[in-house]
Amino acid sequence: MNYIHACLLKKRNMLVVKSLTILLLSCIAFKLACCSISSLKSLPLVGHLEFEDVHPASKDFGNRSQLLPLAILHPKSVSDIASVIRHIWMMGPHSQLTVAARGRGHSLQGQAQTSHGIVIHMESLQPQKLQVHSVGSSNPFVDVSGGELWINILHETLKYGLAPKSWTDYLHLTVGGTLSNAGISGQAFRHGPQISNVHQLEVVTGKGEILNCSERENSDLFHGVLGGLGQFGIITKARIALETAPTMVKWMRVLYLDFAAFAKDQERLISSDDKFDYVEGFVIINRTGLLDNWRLSFTPEDPTKASQFKSDGRNLYCLEVAKYFKLDEDKKNVMNQEVKESLSELSYISSTLFSSEKNAKPNGQGKEIHVMNHVNLMFKNRDTL
Repeated sequence: MNYIHACLLKKRNMLVVKSLTILLLSCIAFKLACCSISSLKSLPLVGHLEFEDVHPASKDFGNRSQLLPLAILHPKSVSDIASVIRHIWMMGPHSQLTVAARGRGHSLQGQAQTSHGIVIHMESLQPQKLQVHSVGSSNPFVDVSGGELWINILHETLKYGLAPKSWTDYLHLTVGGTLSNAGISGQAFRHGPQISNVHQLEVVTGKGEILNCSERENSDLFHGVLGGLGQFGIITKARIALETAPTMVKWMRVLYLDFAAFAKDQERLISSDDKFDYVEGFVIINRTGLLDNWRLSFTPEDPTKASQFKSDGRNLYCLEVAKYFKLDEDKKNVMNQEVKESLSELSYISSTLFSSEKNAKPNGQGKEIHVMNHVNLMFKNRDTL
């Protein structure tokens, strides 16, 4: 009986010790959280930290995870971001605070979220004026904030007859967000993704340092941050390469039943220097998929007409291409003839050609509508057939 009693007493003591340990750790965590809030509130910021209404930063476009942050930083200057990150860095390894930069929240797996950490609302940096450098320059560029939207950059640069070389399919995204990933769209086969068209960056590092970087200056940081998913620093400014904007764009979609023909035509187009300036493709599983993925810039009748094509239950493959022209309206026939010749080399279903023409607005106020409801997939040619 003494042995049994001793065992029970030992187990009871262990439970007491565990309970006290958990209580102690909880108290420490609570104390650290209180200290964190208190110390953060004392920081001299131009912007402000929001500790109450933090729910908007707890979800993203993917809607797969919900992490509630401790606070949201609304920076009004780059020094605000640097101050907060430097403060957390100086708190040392005992601090559990983490930081996540958030643009428009279009991440899919919670990359722009942080549990009980600080979410930086990058759009708060947006109001500064865009600086387009074009006069007397053979290599024009624009200096922008990391929280600036690509749609705003388009509108501003078009006023100078210029535009960035490479885009994403959806333009209501921040510069820092897409450059932290890659920035891929139909122009990437010609100019590379957006991260290949950046001259210089301003970055806040994990220690709270504000550094400029480029191919020649802090090059390791430059290449690490571009496409680095925010793990090497936060992009606060970027110098984006520009080119002369087209005056007219001919935009087309064609459908295929045979994947081999579809892939072969895509490869033919991206290997050519002068066929098209934009090439993308996607798979259409059913009629609903076709209607949902149809660009709104085409006429309203086009998606309905395309959806009536009889595929006998088979998948359809859509090739989307665009040709850019820098010419006067009276040379429109030349443009159409060039496009016709390029299309004649393709093996699409002849009855499924849909097209749209767009003129660039000189004041940059053109209506741009882009739909983002797809995933970009890349694969080697030998893996496709």
